[in-house]
Amino acid sequence: MTLLRQALLSLIALAAFSFAAFAGSSPAYVSDRVTARLITAENGVAPGAQVVSAALEVTLAEGWKTYWKSPGAVGYPVSIDWAGSVNLKDHELLWPAPTRFEAFDIENYGYEKAVTYPIKLMVDSADDALVLSARVNMLVCADLCVPEDFSLSLVLPTGTAIDRDAATLIAQAANKIPIPADASDIVIDAASLDLDAKRVELALSSANAFSSLSVIPDLGPDAAFGPPQIALQDGGSKATVGFDILSAPDAPPPLEFVVTDGARAAAFAPATSGSIQQTTTDAPGILWFFLLAFIGGVILNVMPCVLPVLSIKFTSVLKAGAQSPARVRSGFLMSALGVMAFMWALALTLIAIRAAGGPVGWGIQFQNPYFLTIMTAIVTLFAANMFGLFEIALPQSWNTKMADAGSAGSLRGDFAIGALAAVLATPCSAPFLGTAVTFALAGSALQTVVIFTALGLGLALPYLAVAVWPQTVRALPKPGKWMGTVKWVMGLLLAATALWLVSVLIGVIGWTAALIVAALLLGAVIAVAFAPRARAGISAAIIACALVVPAASTPPAQLVEEATSNWRTLSPNSISGWVVEGRVVFVDVTADWCLSCKANKALVLDRAPVAGMLASDGIIAMRGDWTRPDEGILTYLKENGRFGIPFNIVYGPGAPKGIALPELLTKDAVIDAINKASGAG
Repeated sequence: MTLLRQALLSLIALAAFSFAAFAGSSPAYVSDRVTARLITAENGVAPGAQVVSAALEVTLAEGWKTYWKSPGAVGYPVSIDWAGSVNLKDHELLWPAPTRFEAFDIENYGYEKAVTYPIKLMVDSADDALVLSARVNMLVCADLCVPEDFSLSLVLPTGTAIDRDAATLIAQAANKIPIPADASDIVIDAASLDLDAKRVELALSSANAFSSLSVIPDLGPDAAFGPPQIALQDGGSKATVGFDILSAPDAPPPLEFVVTDGARAAAFAPATSGSIQQTTTDAPGILWFFLLAFIGGVILNVMPCVLPVLSIKFTSVLKAGAQSPARVRSGFLMSALGVMAFMWALALTLIAIRAAGGPVGWGIQFQNPYFLTIMTAIVTLFAANMFGLFEIALPQSWNTKMADAGSAGSLRGDFAIGALAAVLATPCSAPFLGTAVTFALAGSALQTVVIFTALGLGLALPYLAVAVWPQTVRALPKPGKWMGTVKWVMGLLLAATALWLVSVLIGVIGWTAALIVAALLLGAVIAVAFAPRARAGISAAIIACALVVPAASTPPAQLVEEATSNWRTLSPNSISGWVVEGRVVFVDVTADWCLSCKANKALVLDRAPVAGMLASDGIIAMRGDWTRPDEGILTYLKENGRFGIPFNIVYGPGAPKGIALPELLTKDAVIDAINKASGAG
């Protein structure tokens, strides 16, 4: 280093210390359209440092926008000339994921309101101050376009101080940079580029169904494209996207894409072919959904909404305590088979309904009054059995055959317990379950069977675990008087389940008809308890009468269970109008039979602070009641890639296509979605 250059840098460093207030941020450039400044995370060049984290922070006036690195049909991207900088070896400007702008069928890509461009600055020497002189040229457009040309300067002396505010801004901007393809859960299945036909096409898929998919092509800054044609398949887990090429350079660079979906953003540079039909990810895709379904089934075992199922399982374990390991294994395998049999039967039923053009969905059988009546009868008889009002006597031949295995019960009963456990689990939802079921119901018949098989295996896992290790039942206390107390507790839980089923039946066929059904089933319990010789015939006749009641009843008016008067009935066609007016729309699709929905309301939606937010002037709260079949609600769910509930989504100026929430709500998730939809997040 020459003496002259060393003296110059010393003077610069001295000046920097004299004006330390400017370290970490340059003086702002301000016009009627733009406010811009240069910021750095560090207030100085640290010893041994090779890179300084910087950014160009730009705030745009209302209605103005600027452009991405590939701007589209018109415009040009921001450029920065660093001539005049000292101790700057190299630099790299990073591009946050852009937004599409369309006007008069002209496609552009860029930013509005504000954008922060992260910049990596490589220094020559960590022992010297860094002098930044940036000449910025950018185009901003509203009804007219105006080039903005300005200079920003910043001096960083040597030192280790951090500007925390600037560092936070730069980190937030870095989070908006599209991640590499191999780090994303979005997969490009195939891509085609035909310059002669002037056409680009893309096939992509995602384990998480797309909710607000946007694809932005990049064929260099001189390329222009028409509006995208996006088609979703398989419940939103797959998509095809096509663009007409309006103009392209003679020797274009390799085709790239930025794919955004809500908060997700990823960059892709796929190999292109002549046909979009090529895909190699079907097998991994179904394996991934198989895993999601299995995990969802496992989680169902510990969901609070399946307490009646847990009681039945616990009762079966108590029964197994005095049995031989061989009988324990066979009994629990039969219970697992009962779970699987119901799941297979449900899958085949849904496939048949779908083939006939009927509605399908997870838990949709709870909209059927005959199904509810039968389930109420079964659970009521189970409860009466727990209370000791009657015992199921097995034929002597069965007892003889099972005596050598130390059996105290019927394998058919074990099978029934597993099937009933699966039936009572279907009005519940769990993490991963919605995505897997959506894939199953939107896919082929084979995919439906495969996913429901995985779901059944997850739900049957506790039975299978005991079947593999039957010795675990030896850890139970020895039989005694305590078992009578446990049976009463189990009976109360099942009685509560029966009452819940009656409450669901009220929403489907009305109070009068549901109470008649309840009275008839109570009569069946009395018959089996006090008329043992004729109980089979009498109870069958009474239950048959109960099944006639729904056919003779008039369904009640569809009512929305409202926590407060602030809830409106779901009207999908009015959502866009409210969003245009700047309002946030919160949608809750629920049903009386959906226990997860009730948990969401009790734990989140009806509690502060969420309840207060939903009642505020800027938010429209809508609730759709799916207790009984409703074609409008089913169509709305399908449009959003869902086949089951609970379903919650938030729309607003910041998310006009909506932000879908997970099946099980949390306070933070709801508040964060509302803030993002309002444009504040």
